[in-house]
Amino acid sequence: MCLGIPGRIIEIYDNGITRMGKVDFNGIVKEVCLAYLPDLQVGDYTIVHVGFAITRLDEESARETLALFQSLGVLEEELNPDESHETA
Repeated sequence: MCLGIPGRIIEIYDNGITRMGKVDFNGIVKEVCLAYLPDLQVGDYTIVHVGFAITRLDEESARETLALFQSLGVLEEELNPDESHETA
């Protein structure tokens, strides 16, 4: 599965090539490319898909979506792709 996940920007920096940020997804922090949305600021919420911030989101919508994903059990699966999952 490949979902767009909402997260809160906690840090913004330039890696020498593009604008990057650290995004907090309910306690899981990931590095994200912010090149598509250059006006994002620390504290903003964004939808992240395959490592790219793709749209701005209001806080209420972000929290509701995160809660839904967590209740469905897909949040950790999406944010920890390196963990192996058994398949039948």
